[in-house]
Amino acid sequence: MNSKKIRVLIVDDSAVVRQTLTSILESDDGIEVMGAAADPIFAVKKIIKEIPDVITLDIEMPRMDGLTFLRKIMAQHPIPVVVISSLATDKTMSGIKALEYGAVDIITKPQLNTKEFLEESRIRICDAVKAASLAKIKRRGTGLILEPKHSADAILPEGKNYSMSETTEHIVAVGASTGGTEALRVFLEAMPGDSPGIVIVQHMPEHFTRSFADRLNELCTIRVKEAENGDQVIRGRALIAPGNHHLLLRRSGSNYHVEVKDGPLVNRHRPSVDVLFRSAARYAGRNAIGIIMTGMGDDGSKGLLEMKEAGAFTIAQDEKTSVVFGMPHAAIKLNAVDIVLPLDQIAQNINKRH
Repeated sequence: MNSKKIRVLIVDDSAVVRQTLTSILESDDGIEVMGAAADPIFAVKKIIKEIPDVITLDIEMPRMDGLTFLRKIMAQHPIPVVVISSLATDKTMSGIKALEYGAVDIITKPQLNTKEFLEESRIRICDAVKAASLAKIKRRGTGLILEPKHSADAILPEGKNYSMSETTEHIVAVGASTGGTEALRVFLEAMPGDSPGIVIVQHMPEHFTRSFADRLNELCTIRVKEAENGDQVIRGRALIAPGNHHLLLRRSGSNYHVEVKDGPLVNRHRPSVDVLFRSAARYAGRNAIGIIMTGMGDDGSKGLLEMKEAGAFTIAQDEKTSVVFGMPHAAIKLNAVDIVLPLDQIAQNINKRH
């Protein structure tokens, strides 16, 4: 017997985009488009009649912009939302605001050749909708060929462990996906100015990571920045992998730095958590702490196991505080996790160790 399909409402002022998204989503046997609306006002009328499981939402629309609609939805009747919008580089703060208002995920579409881009992003869009359908949303007051699922071998083949038996410096490696923007904010805000150096992979589109890092930098005691090739991993600073690039930990003597690298998608992601965690296992070993947070899928589970086997201490966010428990659950099933903690206790646990 087939499971219930995910019912999606598309909200976009472009008829071409509405038609294209309908075709893309309904190509997946697990998804059904229940309707489409040209603006939020029409969308509200449809929601009154039938509540969708997921909404795809453009930001720039007539009568009411998508951010205002998102804020109202999350305050009155929270529904998982995937933002699919044309957000140029100079407008990426709109995307960060969408995440702060409660959007589960963001997919950027170009101003030109939008139809072609969406068709090429078929797998990404369907995966985002499926992840959103599993998300635990809280009320807020304010036909393509599947690409091969590469492992971390595609970026960093298995090999010799170069971690030191002892060092005065430790590092924290963090991986997150769906729901991770809020989880990372809570975690990083709780880290003191002398915390170990932190390296982070958050699945996020290109250009968004810099705005995201800048926003966190304003909120946190530690310094937060988008990683650049060669950046030192030092106390009191967190480096976030730039969108569309892998992030690897490296070591020179007793000092750590990062490498920002191109390469194929790993576990359908670039950056990939598995790539970061494997490099942390190899170059930091027992001098590292690995943390896997909320997210759809299993990216990071194998890498976290490698970290644990190399002597690192490993933590998973618990199911209750995860928006989507996929990534932590996959790591737990692999026996890659030393301890499972609620989000608000992860930073506290690390601070006790250092």
